[in-house]
Amino acid sequence: MRRTLQTSPKEPQAVDRHVADRIRQKRIELGITQETLGKVLGVTFQQVQKYERGTNRVSAGRLFSLANLLDVEVSYFFEGLAVGAAKRRKRA
Repeated sequence: MRRTLQTSPKEPQAVDRHVADRIRQKRIELGITQETLGKVLGVTFQQVQKYERGTNRVSAGRLFSLANLLDVEVSYFFEGLAVGAAKRRKRA
């Protein structure tokens, strides 16, 4: 069986968009720029933009660093996420 490469970019999942929104919300609430956050994380502001759009997924280690920098628990990024939403979408 031959596999084909995906030609279109993969859509972010609901959880990725939710985490992205929470990162952006907290950064703005604290008055931190994308550039400043990027410097502290050791990434470019463009990478922070991608995290905040959900374009690039945030690794567990990076999420832990973000939680420490933004002075929140890791669970903060998942608060308000409908747990069953992702499962229901796959079945539909």
